[in-house]
Amino acid sequence: MKSIKILLLFTTLLLINSCKNQPQPLGATITFKEEESSFTSEQKELIQEIITNSEVEIRALLPQLPDSITVTVEIVDWNLDVVGGVTGRTETNSPPFVAIQISEKYPGGVTAASQTALKHTIFHEFHHLSRGWAIQDNRYGPGIPIAAVNEGLAVVFSEEYTHQSMKADSPPEAAVAEQWMKEILALPIDANYQHWMFEHPDGRQSIGYRTGNYIIRKAMANSGKNVLELSKNTPDEIWNLVGHQQ
Repeated sequence: MKSIKILLLFTTLLLINSCKNQPQPLGATITFKEEESSFTSEQKELIQEIITNSEVEIRALLPQLPDSITVTVEIVDWNLDVVGGVTGRTETNSPPFVAIQISEKYPGGVTAASQTALKHTIFHEFHHLSRGWAIQDNRYGPGIPIAAVNEGLAVVFSEEYTHQSMKADSPPEAAVAEQWMKEILALPIDANYQHWMFEHPDGRQSIGYRTGNYIIRKAMANSGKNVLELSKNTPDEIWNLVGHQQ
């Protein structure tokens, strides 16, 4: 009987230690930057709920997402209507850090913007973390062709799984998109990022994002892969799927 008790105790200790040693997934740490404007308690609760729920959904789709992510949220007075009142950036991979800006100028203010586009933005930025596409410690080389593919993947991932699309990311008609692809591939490696991804001197907006959306959807059609499967491919491989070599 004594030996049985010892065996049971030993087994219990092994189970406890095993549980302790299991890696515990860490949810996003959400902080609010309130140097210029402050969030109400209701806004904070809404934002935390959206980010937390979004993370759960994303982890089920992208298991390679880092275990611990810091998300900083702030209020800005920028005009972000074309993206639903919310924008963001993936600052670093290590540590995983995402900054979110919510416009108080959006119709309905911070609450309406959060309800409209915060989930869409979190899906976009967390996809970047899953691929290592960050501003400070980027895992990819320079160049607009790489940026267009990585941003396109994040745009399509967010559109597919939030069922939301933003005007700023919408692809042009096919003939125009094909021409933009040729322009992008002909660019020097040090081409101006702001011009090609945001505001071009000739008046075009978000060329890289919009072309990237087109590239990914064409690659999906040509390959039969979905966006999750394509997200495992390199930019070069994705360009090849649409009939171009980077």
